[in-house]
Amino acid sequence: MSTQRPGPRPGGIDRGRRGLLLGRRAAVPPIHPPWADAAALRDLCTRCGACATACPERIIAPGDGGFPVVRFTAGECSFCGACATACPQPIFDTGRRPWTHVAAVGGGCLAVAGVYCRSCQDSCPEAALRFRPLPGGTAEALVDASACTGCGACVPACPVNAVTMQPAPEKPHAC
Repeated sequence: MSTQRPGPRPGGIDRGRRGLLLGRRAAVPPIHPPWADAAALRDLCTRCGACATACPERIIAPGDGGFPVVRFTAGECSFCGACATACPQPIFDTGRRPWTHVAAVGGGCLAVAGVYCRSCQDSCPEAALRFRPLPGGTAEALVDASACTGCGACVPACPVNAVTMQPAPEKPHAC
């Protein structure tokens, strides 16, 4: 009787093992192009790069295993749909919300240190980022998750890389 753990499917990637070997700890899951269904991407993506080539903002690039990921440090998503149109596989579902993530402002934010900076707020086309003054001359960044489209315009605008995209908080269920 074999006691071996089942490995990844043929041609698949064991991300946990790969991360361990590369010295990474639990990381935030990659952000795939808008409207990309994660299961369809994993099963059907041929890693041809058509979505990346079609992206006018040039924010889609090959990630681990060649699967397309969005790199918001390169710019924002305009939700033009060029990536979905260019893909030869049925991976994109443009009938649903494009993202499942929102902006998050980390502790390295200059405003927390008392430096006046509103770069992320100024770059947000949806006005989803606001700053609340706190005692002592500091400010706290607040993200309105219901207004944030996840376009990523705030990410490259931050001079200290304190803004990231994170999975959207789950809405409380009614009892």
